[in-house]
Parts: sequence; structure tokens; C-alpha cells
Amino acid sequence: MAEHNSNSPAVDNAAPVESESGGSVIELLERIGSIVLPVGVALYAVLYIGVEEMYAVFGISPQQAGIDQSVLFGRLTGTLVLVLLLGIPLVGLVVGLGWLLDKVTLGMAGRVVRGVRERPWVIALVAALWCGATYWGFFNFFGDLDLTVMVVIAVVLGVLAFLIPFRLLRRKPVGRAGMKVLIGSLTGLGLGFVLILQMANGAVEVQETGKANLLLSTVGFQDQWAVLKNADDDKPLYDGRWMMLLGESEGTYLFYDCDKMATMRIPMDHANLSDLQLDPEREKGFTCGSLA
Repeated sequence: MAEHNSNSPAVDNAAPVESESGGSVIELLERIGSIVLPVGVALYAVLYIGVEEMYAVFGISPQQAGIDQSVLFGRLTGTLVLVLLLGIPLVGLVVGLGWLLDKVTLGMAGRVVRGVRERPWVIALVAALWCGATYWGFFNFFGDLDLTVMVVIAVVLGVLAFLIPFRLLRRKPVGRAGMKVLIGSLTGLGLGFVLILQMANGAVEVQETGKANLLLSTVGFQDQWAVLKNADDDKPLYDGRWMMLLGESEGTYLFYDCDKMATMRIPMDHANLSDLQLDPEREKGFTCGSLA
């Protein structure tokens, strides 16, 4: 009986430790979710615009290429997964470098970070400048701006539009949580507009060189080529030139004629596809437009 009483305090003391450990894990997951979720949602919303811009280079819409909402959702979800897979090691690298810096400076870096976090105006200023910088892709989407101009715009926009609201939000836990969601959303939107620019530039590159880059392949753009043949006599059409298949919709194929740099529509019952190739190799220096 005495042994039972002597062991009971140990059991009682272990319970709070387990509860505290579980609570810290849940809190960590909530913190990660409060940042990752708004970034992902905002990025997905903006990437849809990027897909439209990508196909607009060829004079068509995603719907005309047979890409409906379900197909687009699957492709963009895959893109978000890849972004997440690349982002996790990057975050781990930053954390590791921060830990190493703290060790090298004998804890000085950690004390500086803690000191900065205790100053709400400094945190609000950093967050405001970051949110201002997220508008870089947005402004470049509508016009090519100089780097100096963009820095000035980011600083002015951040200070005027975000500094005071962020300082006020830092006063309460609910405000700090809302601040994280807002920063995460703007980060996702900013990253999305940067990807839009890259996708549009990649589509122009395909139009000029007939070769898709890795980013376009990631968002589901198929670099697929075929030779068209007459459905009646199986003779090659367009002198047997290779055509890039952009998609199919409502009984119509959509092709890009690299040699003439033109988009064409052909009824499915008028042409057969032969010699299909995905991501074909191009000779060095190849460009489209030889017959344009």
C-alpha cells in the first residue's frame, strides 16, 4: 500500500507534462496552418489567372482547350503540392541557418530577435514593408517597372497602408492572428502574380521556340506534338509539319503551327493524329516562324 502511495505522485506529475507536450504540438500545427492555408488559397486563386494568360498568348481560352474547372483544379493542386514540397526544405534551411547563427554568436542573435519581437512598432514596420513588397508582382503584371521605382512603391505603400493597422492589431491575440492571415494571403497573392509573369513569359517562349519550360509543365501545359493526317485518305496535312496540340473541345482540335506561328482549329472528324511526341528534343538554336 505504501509503495502504491509513493508511486502515485509520479503518475500525477507525468500527466501535465504529456498534456503540455500535446498542447504545444497542436499549437504549432495551428500556427503553421494559419500561415500556409491563406498562402495556398490566395496562390490557387491567382494561378487561375495565370493559366488564362498562358493560353491567351495563343489566342484561346483554357475552356477552348478543353480545360474545365475540374481539370484546372487538379493541375493547380499539383502545383501547390510542388510549391509546398519546395517550401518546406527552404523553411527548414532558414531555421537551420538561424540556429547556426545563434550558436556562432553565442546567443546574441536570439536575444536580438527576442528584443525585436518585444517592440510592436518594429514588428509592424517589418510586416508592413513585407506586405508592400508583395505588390511587386501585381504592379509588374500591368506594367514593367524599374527596380528603384518598385522599392519606393513598396516602402511608401507599406508605411502608409499597413504600418498603423498592424500596430493596432498587435495589441490583442485576435488581432495578431488576423495579421498573420493577412500577411499570408498577401504573400500568396504576391507569389501568384510572380508565377503569372513567369507563365506568360514561358508561353511566349513556347510560341517562339516550340519548347515548354519546367514551370509550364508543372502547371499542366502539355508540350505535345503530332503530325496531322486526312481522316479520309490518311495523307499528311500541312506538308506533314509537326503541330503542337493545345487541346480539344466540342469536337475540335486546337493546334499551334510553329512554322507559321499561328493557332488553328480543325474538326476531329477531319483529321487524325499520328506520330505523337511529348516534349520532343529540339536542335540547338531552333526557332519558330520559318514560314511566317
